[in-house]
Parts: sequence; C-alpha cells; structure tokens
Amino acid sequence: MREQLSWKVGGQQGEGIESTGEIFASALNRLGYYLYGYRHFSSRIKGGHTNNKIRVSTKPLNSISDDLDILVAFDQETIDVNIHELREEGIVIADAKFNPELPEGSEAKLYAVPFTEIATELGTSLMKNMVAVGASSAILGLSPETYQDVVEDLFLRKGQAVVEKNMDAIRAGANHFIAEAGTISSNLQLAEADGKKRMFMIGNDAIGMGAVAAGARFMPAYPITPASEIMEYLIKKLPEFGGTVIQTEDEIAACTMAIGANYAGVRSLTASAGPGLSLMAEAIGLSGMTETPVVIVDTQRGGPSTGLPTKQEQSDLMAMVYSTHGDIPKIVMLPSTVEEAFYDTVEAFNLAEEYQCPVIIVTDLALSLGKQTVEPLDYSRIEIRRGKLDIHAELPERENSAYFKRYEVTEDGVSTRVIPGMKNGIHHVTGVEHDETGKPSESPENRKAQMDKRLRKLSNLPKTFKSPIYVNAVHDEADLLVVGVNSTRGTIEEAMPRLEADGVKVNLAQIRLLHPFPKDELKVLMDKAKKVVVVENNATAQLANIIKMNVGSEKIENVLKYDGNPFLPAELHQVCKELV
Repeated sequence: MREQLSWKVGGQQGEGIESTGEIFASALNRLGYYLYGYRHFSSRIKGGHTNNKIRVSTKPLNSISDDLDILVAFDQETIDVNIHELREEGIVIADAKFNPELPEGSEAKLYAVPFTEIATELGTSLMKNMVAVGASSAILGLSPETYQDVVEDLFLRKGQAVVEKNMDAIRAGANHFIAEAGTISSNLQLAEADGKKRMFMIGNDAIGMGAVAAGARFMPAYPITPASEIMEYLIKKLPEFGGTVIQTEDEIAACTMAIGANYAGVRSLTASAGPGLSLMAEAIGLSGMTETPVVIVDTQRGGPSTGLPTKQEQSDLMAMVYSTHGDIPKIVMLPSTVEEAFYDTVEAFNLAEEYQCPVIIVTDLALSLGKQTVEPLDYSRIEIRRGKLDIHAELPERENSAYFKRYEVTEDGVSTRVIPGMKNGIHHVTGVEHDETGKPSESPENRKAQMDKRLRKLSNLPKTFKSPIYVNAVHDEADLLVVGVNSTRGTIEEAMPRLEADGVKVNLAQIRLLHPFPKDELKVLMDKAKKVVVVENNATAQLANIIKMNVGSEKIENVLKYDGNPFLPAELHQVCKELV
C-alpha cells in the first residue's frame, strides 16, 4: 500500500480535463487525503494541450511531485508530452478511440479503455471523463461510490437522472478496467486516510475568503489570468454581505475605483497580474500621495507583455517595489501557502488602513491556481484594525471655517483620517503636493515636511510585522541557507531532507515581506550560513538583487528557472547539492 502517489489527466483544452481532475481530487479530499494539484494549460479558450497533475498523500504536502504513477490520456499528445515523468512501474490509461501507443523503450503499462465509446453508449460522449475517473478508481482500489457525494454536488441541480447517468459512467469505467486488467498490484493502492475534513482550494479562493473576512465589500476589477478567480469568487460571495463586484473597462479604472471606495470608508480591493499592475502604477502613486488605503493583488505570470499568461513565473518583484514614480510608502506582502494567502489578505486590509498606504499582495501562478489541502481556518485569529479612523468621531469645531488637518505632520507619520461628510472634517484631497489641510503647496519646507512624514510611516514595520520571514532553521551553522518566495516554499522544504541525508546542513528562509525589506532578520540567518542559495522563477535574479541591495551579496548563489514551469524537489535537491 502506498503512502502517496501522483496522478495526471491530460488532453485538449475544452474537453473536460479540469473537471476530471476536480472530481477525482475532491472525492479523495473527502476521504481525508492530503492533495496538491497543479494545472498546465494553454492560453487559448479551446484547444492546445492541457493537463492536471494531482499528488495524493496520507501526510501533508506542499509541492508538485517529481514523477508520475498514473497517466490518464485523452489523446496521443498527452502520452508523448508526459511519458517522461512516468515511473518504470507506472500505468497509462488511454482512450481506445485514438489507438494509443507508448514510445519505444517505455516500460510503463498501457491500458486502452474505450472512454468515449462507453460514454456514448450511456447517453453522451461528454461523460468520457467520468469513465476515466472510474477506471482510475479501480487502480486505486476505491469503490465507485466514493464519488457519489461529489457527483451529486456537481449535477443534482440538473436532476437525479443526470446524477445517476454520471455515476453509471464511473461504474462502467471501473468495471471495464477490472474486466480487462484483472487485479492491479497493491503498490498503486493508497493506504487508508485519516478521514478528517479539510478544505481543498486554490490560493485565489483563499484571498477572496480573506477579503470577505476582513470586511471588504467592494471589488472593481478587470478579468485577467491568473487573477480572475478572485473576482469570480467575490461575485458570488460579496452580495451575501451587502457588497458588490464591478467589472471595469480596464485596470486603471479598477484601481482608481478601489481607491475611491476606500476614501469613502469602504474596504475595497482589486486584483490583476503583471500587465494590469503596470497600468495601475500611476494610481498606486495616487494612493500613496493622498494617503488613501488600498489593497491590490498581483498574481504573477510569465512576462513580459502578454508573455506566458498561463505559466509560472516570479518576475514582478522589482516592479512591485519600484515601479511607482516618486517616493511613497508601500507595503508588499508575499504569502507562501494557500493558508497564508487567507490570513495575509486579512492583515493587508489592516495594514493599509493603519499606515494609510497601498498594500500589494504578491502571489504566483502556482500559488494562485494550484489547489491544496488546507486545515480548517481559525477565524478567532481575525481582527479588524482601522488605524486612525473613527467614523463616529466628534471632530472639534473650527473657527472661520478652517479646514481639517487631514495631513497633519505627526511623529509616527500617520494622520487622523476622516471620510466625506463628517462634520468639521472638510479638507482638500489632491495628487499634487499639499499642506496639512490638503491644499496644494510647492513650498520647499512643506514639501520636505510632508515627504518625511509619509516615508517615516513604515520605519518600524519589519520589526512589528508578525512574520516577515517564514523560517525553517534547525542549524546554528548551516552549509546552505535557501531563500525563496511564494510557492517555492513547499518544494524547498521537500528538498531539504534529501540534502540532509547527503550530509548537507540546510536552513530555509521564505521571504513574506518584500517591502519594507526585513534586512535585519534575514542578516541574522545569512550570517549563520556558509552559502545563501536564492531560488526564484525569473531570469534576472530579482529577489537575489533585492537581498543584495538590503543585506549584502558575498555569499549569494542564484538558482533560476524561467521556462514557465515550477521547480521540482528533485531538481532543486540536485542543484543545491552541487553548490555545496
């Protein structure tokens, strides 16, 4: 019996590949297995190879697997493209319709199952994915009834007859496979899971949930891969709480509308990817100059320009810190798991209002769209902090209609904030330099006072930020300190025991606050290591260069990958071993 295995389904985009993986994984999640999923898909709506790789385990996991145990193929291209991942004892289940063949030299076992033919006999060829799920369940030694609840959730709204047809397709797939293949070796059957209920979701859903929990009630946004699921989640959920989502004409409008809503006192966010964040740069500066809070999500993807819109990359790091013209306070956060994405989103809203500045949550495609098992969330951890805003405040009267000092110079750099319509709270709001009441001013003395005020807001943030760096460090003196961001954490943590088995002492530092950079905290860890290995999905070592600017460079080695794919534990293990 296996403690874990890896399963992949592939075919042409638009023929149900994603739903096949979803049904397969959801049923196993309900049995209590831990799962990690990664989708490889084309930037086309229909056509082009796509696959969904699901890793299943009786123990927690946070990375894609190095290899593959079971490949479900709806076309020959799926076999040709993915066969190199298959273990020697692996199995390929392929639709007999296309007369599948394994490449010469492959030691995998091929089973041709008439997915399409069986589904057509049951009523429609569209159910071929359910036949494939049934054949997969036979390999794993699972009863087709395992999928009953999942199928009901998906199809009961269409009637019980539709549910039964799909269940019949799953049973037919299992029965056909057993009849043709006989008994499958138990080395591809999973050990029993613990049966506990856990969530199974993508990072974008966690961000959406975090926004709702934080009290956000408005999201203007423009659809873009891989951020759209945040918008789609909130379209369904915000109306239940009196909120709404507006699809804007572009990302410029989305960002300025979000700023306007926050100015009015409503917590608001927008989300996009690199191209959209480029368009938002000027508006982000407006947020900084007017000291209006706003939360923005950047789901990194392959660039530049349209680039690789459906592929993994981490090449927006410099842009998120430095793209805005002029000097403004800005907070850039980097969750590394789906769970962190939820809690960090809540905290982002608190920080935006406490420091009255833009807060950018940066993820990557693997974290945004990769589906992971998540332990039940602890809602008692959630707190709402609105900083120097009290919409019920009784503001003191002012003589001669004097304006409220919205931008009053304060020791901590944060001024009292009011919302439109508050009695005795009238003031100017403008994107040009202004005095304490908001009136435009080009006075050199005022300019310096206001600039210094804004920039000292964040002077202590790295020290007060709850977890600026996620640390997994057991060695006082390490051979390697491996540093990463976002989704690389799980891969690094899986490679670490392999390196330790080779006699390499390894510590991990996962950066979770990119700006202001936690230089003091990272320097302590770097001082304890002989070498610092910075792992990132871009071509120009952006994270490493930010570290060099803040901490130093003499120990740093770069490990870069920018072909559109995430790091695998095995390749990271090998390259780190070579660097010792």
